[in-house]
Amino acid sequence: MNPIYVNRTLRFVFVALIIIVSLVSFYYLSKITYPFLIGLVIAFFINPLVNFLEKKTKIPRGIAVLISLLLLFSLFAGLITLLVVEIVAGAEYLSEVVPGHIETLISYIELVFAAQVIPLYNQLSGLFMNLETGQQDTILENIQSVGTQVGTTIGNFIQAFFEKIPNILAWFPSAATVVIFSLLGTFFISKDWYRLSALGGRFLPGKAMSSGRTVFADLKKALLGFITAQATLVSITTITILIGLLILKVDYAITIALVTGLVDIIPYLGTGAVFVPWIIFEAIAGEMHIAIGLGVLYIIVLVQRQLIEPKILSSNIGLDPLATIVSLFIGYKLIGFLGLIVGPVVLVIINTLHRANVFRDLWDFIKGKDSTDIKS
Repeated sequence: MNPIYVNRTLRFVFVALIIIVSLVSFYYLSKITYPFLIGLVIAFFINPLVNFLEKKTKIPRGIAVLISLLLLFSLFAGLITLLVVEIVAGAEYLSEVVPGHIETLISYIELVFAAQVIPLYNQLSGLFMNLETGQQDTILENIQSVGTQVGTTIGNFIQAFFEKIPNILAWFPSAATVVIFSLLGTFFISKDWYRLSALGGRFLPGKAMSSGRTVFADLKKALLGFITAQATLVSITTITILIGLLILKVDYAITIALVTGLVDIIPYLGTGAVFVPWIIFEAIAGEMHIAIGLGVLYIIVLVQRQLIEPKILSSNIGLDPLATIVSLFIGYKLIGFLGLIVGPVVLVIINTLHRANVFRDLWDFIKGKDSTDIKS
């Protein structure tokens, strides 16, 4: 057997084992260290602000980290407070308007029953009475079976719902614990960011360190570009919806536009989760001009997003639109709705590794090429 192919096979097996062991180790370790992984991500994003405060104000890095966390917490608290205030105001408005719409809906249902359901019931009753006794018994048994199945399904759903309530209540203390440890992890990781980076560099070879810096820089750029792209898309959608609602003279247009813009982040559902039920309700309530206006606005939002999304993603991240769609589908099939977020992130990582020539270096290692062979 040719020793060159034996060496290449052994190198390939070695690389494959390293990758598999690394992925499996990361998967199981992340289950018990995820608060600190969250802290690492937060520290990564606030690091530019921490550096700015440390250099411009000449304050210790620990205080700069603390100020950055307080600013971040204040921003989120302000946004949540604004959202709660708007929701309370909207709820008060709905408490005044919804009863009238419910009465209209009930009247509409009564008319449908009187004009459509009752005559149809009478026709079916006449047909049923003309059937033979055996046929009537079969139909009654099928109806009873369907009713039993529906009752069982509803009962199981209610039972499962109430059984999950203790788990939901128990989630809050666990979530609070995760938040506390994530904030503590963020503080200490950000405070010792460069010391930890230097410490990590001591355990890596020079080639791996150089490739790691390239991957980290490209990955940082890609992830920030992904967040910027999503924020841009949501902002454009929100502004478009706000303008449309103001033209239609809809009450609480700002609140509705903000909520719909945030819902637009949800894959597959998007703005349709708000517009479709709203259009149907307005049509049933007899407000056809509002329903038609909302329908036109919904179509404009859909067409606009389809036209600008590939351009914004490609310009901010550098991903091919087809590859993005494939990553969304594969991610959804593998791990569900979470995969719709994980899929593009994995694609960004793969694209970053490719641009950093990591795959080429691995292939050269498997083939047995060293740096001198590559240069020659």
